[in-house]
Amino acid sequence: MATSFGATSTTDDVLSGVDLKGKRILVTGASAGIGVEAARALAAHGAQVVGAARDLSKAERATGQARKEAAAGGGSLELIELDLANLKSVRAAADALLGKGLPFDVVIANAGVMATPFGHTADGFETQFGTNHLGHFVFVNRIARLIRPGGRLVNLSSSGHRFSNVDLVDPNFERTPYEPFVAYGRSKTANILFAVEFDRRHRGRGVRAAAVHPGGIHTELGRHLGSGQLQGMFEQMKKQLAAEGKPPFQWKTIPQGAATSVWAAVVASPEEIGARYCENCHVGRIVADNVPISPISEGVRGYALDEPNARALWAKSEEMVGEKFLI
Repeated sequence: MATSFGATSTTDDVLSGVDLKGKRILVTGASAGIGVEAARALAAHGAQVVGAARDLSKAERATGQARKEAAAGGGSLELIELDLANLKSVRAAADALLGKGLPFDVVIANAGVMATPFGHTADGFETQFGTNHLGHFVFVNRIARLIRPGGRLVNLSSSGHRFSNVDLVDPNFERTPYEPFVAYGRSKTANILFAVEFDRRHRGRGVRAAAVHPGGIHTELGRHLGSGQLQGMFEQMKKQLAAEGKPPFQWKTIPQGAATSVWAAVVASPEEIGARYCENCHVGRIVADNVPISPISEGVRGYALDEPNARALWAKSEEMVGEKFLI
């Protein structure tokens, strides 16, 4: 079934005929873009979806249609507040969920930022690493025991992981000149490595984890990029794709962009996606670190799936947030 899906598949294609009644799914970043779409599609097929967002008013407005479709499909959609750039908020949100004690079948760690100006989270971490990785690292690990045996974690990564491996010596750019896309690459590699190590630690109880690349989608994620910068990136991609003998770049729609998240969450087999990087509704192939590749071509760098690298990142992350997660 999964082999019939690809780059142009939508969430509705992937979920055709799938009944999610009785499933409980958490989606972070449910206030815009593919987070809203993933929540909509899952709830419309009967799932009880909990959407997490920093701005609840914005999330309420963005999910109006999703709530209507949820009611029609026998599902539900509720919202909780979560600011991944503030560990006080992260811990409060996790504690509230733990207090309710209701289990999840899937957690989709979708929220994130891209190519931001240099800055810091409320806890002093570089903005992209702190928001995209460390916020989710603490949140997911705190609620890990709520994930049912047989459940899944899906981390949103990006082909942007190929901009950089993680830097565990200088994660906050205290000695390294700041480059927005290098910082983004570090955080997206961290999302993959977190999935790899989480999978290793939890697969014994039947919980699997994967990272997914949604594809190139025009959403709020690119709000820090000027039009000239975007145009320059497109021109470079066109040249690279032409050199590889591939057709020109085309944006994915938001339903196409959310399809791989949904596929990895509830359609693909757990053995297929566990500790893997997925794109275009299939598992991505490993591309050697020294092989040139355009930013939108398929493939994952080996350093992003390296188990020792994943364990080292986990240890560094615990050190940075001042909290250990023993499972």
